[in-house]
Amino acid sequence: MDAVVGGAAELAGDAARHLTRVLRVEPGQRYEISDGCAAWLAEIAEARGPRVVFRVIEPVETLELAVRITLHAALIKFDRFEWMIEKTTELGVERIQPVEAARSEKGLLQASIKRAERWARIAREAAEQSRRLRAPEILPPLRLEACLAAGGGARYRMEEEPAPSLARLLPQPAGAEAEVRLLVGPEGGWTGEERERAARAGWLPASLGPRVLRAETAAMAAVAVVACAFAPSNRYNETGAKVVSEEPLAG
Repeated sequence: MDAVVGGAAELAGDAARHLTRVLRVEPGQRYEISDGCAAWLAEIAEARGPRVVFRVIEPVETLELAVRITLHAALIKFDRFEWMIEKTTELGVERIQPVEAARSEKGLLQASIKRAERWARIAREAAEQSRRLRAPEILPPLRLEACLAAGGGARYRMEEEPAPSLARLLPQPAGAEAEVRLLVGPEGGWTGEERERAARAGWLPASLGPRVLRAETAAMAAVAVVACAFAPSNRYNETGAKVVSEEPLAG
């Protein structure tokens, strides 16, 4: 979506063709639109072929997490990996990086390169469904050794063996935006050598509870724990009512 200028915005290309040729939209129909920075309720003013013009009605409030979550996920069978992309996008992940671990199936790393466009589309559609301003970035796939060298933010490796709870390890939410990196292993878990390498690189082992989770379940659970910890819950009181201001009104 192009920027909103003068109360109007234009959508062009394949996305516009989908609206006009598949959904057969007509002037007067309303949609929520976003330029990646803000969202609005808008009405279609014109819909012809590869061009749809929207008339902005009013802004739509969107609540973004006060944390940047990067999910480094070991490659698994693609149908399950794609489901993981969809669900972690809905939960608020900002970046997803496929990773080849020792127990990843052979050939998945190379094959994943050809899936980049498809995975980006899955992320975009999930972001639209969950009313996010923008879709997460699908990073190029890496081998684990290169992934472990990634710097910045708090870094946690999901672990089946006894480890501190992820929820307890997370940094306390602060005024500034935080960054959290989550490393999730493949089916079969980490090897002893991979655990040692991760420890040397500064990745803290973290637990999601006593159950043995499938890789995609662990990824979703980890993102959910972080998202809940940094959710803008302070905008609502214990009854679920929205809090407009905690300060007394000026007389």
